[in-house]
Amino acid sequence: MRVMGVDPGLQITGWGVVENNSSGPKVVEAGVIRTVEKAPLGKRLHELYEGVREVIEAHRPSVMAVEELYSHYRHPTTAILMGHARGVIILAAADSSLPVFTYSATRIKKCVTGNGRADKQQLQRMITVMLKLGCVPEPPDVTDALAAALTHFSDYTRRLG
Repeated sequence: MRVMGVDPGLQITGWGVVENNSSGPKVVEAGVIRTVEKAPLGKRLHELYEGVREVIEAHRPSVMAVEELYSHYRHPTTAILMGHARGVIILAAADSSLPVFTYSATRIKKCVTGNGRADKQQLQRMITVMLKLGCVPEPPDVTDALAAALTHFSDYTRRLG
């Protein structure tokens, strides 16, 4: 199984494709999709859509695992913009007939670190260890995407019994 994990963002979207093999999960490739901050919203969403489609076409994942939206009530505009980005990401998956599973940030942190309130550094360290990486993935959006993919592997394995 090959899972594409995604940490949605309008300016930076982290992604990571993880494959399970006999020695455990392994990173196929990971990176970010960046949009031009000053560009009109429609153009940015189109760039994001095209970037996600390119990753899907290049790496042929079986499923996509996406982090759910979290927004503080003091920042409703941020939540709306994130919702636009997340919708375009899910549309790109649907256009590729790719099933999408969503996970809360708390669920992802708990799955990877054992603590749903783990900080970014804890998550980065665990991802580095679990995926046997030589260094911490950068930027943190990539770590979050890889963590989403690992969470899907964990949930999928648990469902299989």
